[in-house]
Amino acid sequence: MSRVPGLKLSVSATTRGKRQGERDGREYFFLTRQRFLQWVDEGLFLEWAEYTGNLYGTPAKAVNDDLAAGHDVILEIELKGAEKVLSQYGDALMIYIMPPSLPELERRLRSRGTESEEAIARRLARAKEEIVEVEKKMELSRGRLHYAIVNSTVKEASEQIAGIIERSKEENEQAHC
Repeated sequence: MSRVPGLKLSVSATTRGKRQGERDGREYFFLTRQRFLQWVDEGLFLEWAEYTGNLYGTPAKAVNDDLAAGHDVILEIELKGAEKVLSQYGDALMIYIMPPSLPELERRLRSRGTESEEAIARRLARAKEEIVEVEKKMELSRGRLHYAIVNSTVKEASEQIAGIIERSKEENEQAHC
């Protein structure tokens, strides 16, 4: 975030419980399932999806306000949500963040100590599905709008993401000259 000027991070809403150290409105807006579904009915989400038993969504107003102010906005969303965003913003830049391997993903999930065995199993099963989906998307896009990086380390992944965003901004500026 600090490397790319004008970049904003969208705060998603979720029905999952707070983990230790998380604050409402910083990591997520923590909502009851009933309240979340009320927001859905009121059309307050840019996208939303159920992921491994919990609901997650991107509040539309904050994203639209940031875009209107000239900022680029990062959405941390899963693939179904990404499809919804692409249907509204066809030129959105999609960067898929992949685990180095499923065993490494499992190790990372377990080392957090924040999720039950059932939750870990659901997340690993969904990760397997998503890896296949991302590989298909990458073949279809031929690198025009979609990128995939492997999250070996936070530092490396951050540098790759920043580089992709910077190159994309440069290409867009050149296209508009």
